[in-house]
Amino acid sequence: MLAAMIAHPLVRTIGHRLAMGVLSLFVVSLIIFAAIAVLPGDFARATLGRSATPATVAAFQKQLGLDRPVPVRYLDWIGGVVQGDFGNSFSSGVARPRTVMSIVGPRLRNTLLLAGVTALLAVPLALGLGLLAAIYRNSWFDRLVNAITLVAISFPEFFVAYALMLFLAVKYPLFYSLARISPEMTAGDIALRIGLPVLTLMLGTVAHMMRMTRASIVGLLASPYIEMARLKGIAPGRVILWHALPNAWAPILSVIAFNLAYLIVGVVVVEVVFVYPGIGQAMVDAVRTRDIPVVQACALIFAVTFILLNLVADIVAIATNPKLLHPR
Repeated sequence: MLAAMIAHPLVRTIGHRLAMGVLSLFVVSLIIFAAIAVLPGDFARATLGRSATPATVAAFQKQLGLDRPVPVRYLDWIGGVVQGDFGNSFSSGVARPRTVMSIVGPRLRNTLLLAGVTALLAVPLALGLGLLAAIYRNSWFDRLVNAITLVAISFPEFFVAYALMLFLAVKYPLFYSLARISPEMTAGDIALRIGLPVLTLMLGTVAHMMRMTRASIVGLLASPYIEMARLKGIAPGRVILWHALPNAWAPILSVIAFNLAYLIVGVVVVEVVFVYPGIGQAMVDAVRTRDIPVVQACALIFAVTFILLNLVADIVAIATNPKLLHPR
């Protein structure tokens, strides 16, 4: 029975995708560590100042472990990461060290909160608008939605963020211009403070997902089985929902996974603009202070999120599409 399960195409496909995901993570970890290792600047010299003697700088580097060869440092780092230990932050000092997870953990929860709220609002809205645009193709509604989404995609995030801040926080103070939150705040206060970051992220993600949903559905409407369903007198909405949509899940899920990964990986600009205490802001602060362990942890978390979400999208798309499950 176990052999039959292993031989199942879906199980083999999942195993293959998982192996590729692990290999990708290994390669990404090498790139992250190597890229940070060759960055200009030295944490020990930046901390001690220009007046520090070479002997003092060397002693401080030895305390932090920066005097060891790069391959040895990488093996120690990746070995700790596998066990859930990202090491200690350089900025906390040697006498009273702080673990990287004690710094990144709360920030990661804040970023997941921001991404989760945005996803809960953006995904249903994008799918609904995409389906309606496909059902009423070439109508005024379709043209209006396409025009709005095209404009939303065209503007960079920082411009959208500052424009929303100007109109919805300064001229018409509906939300807070700064998104500083704390665990002591009520849900309503948190919602008001993260309102502008959520709107900024939603404009771009809804536009991408809506346009991909519409394009996937419209591309299937010329298929023979869709024409047959229409000839049987089935309502247009039912044709799209029950006949076209199941075969369009693969590209739709891919773009949804990409945008969900973007909500976590690409929030750096939004968090910096609104001073939101998320992992993107933590990474920017760590780069400014040359806190290498925190930068490495943030970059690896971004990479893991992106790879896992795309892995899930691939598996779901293959499981729902027999053509992808049995390629020829």
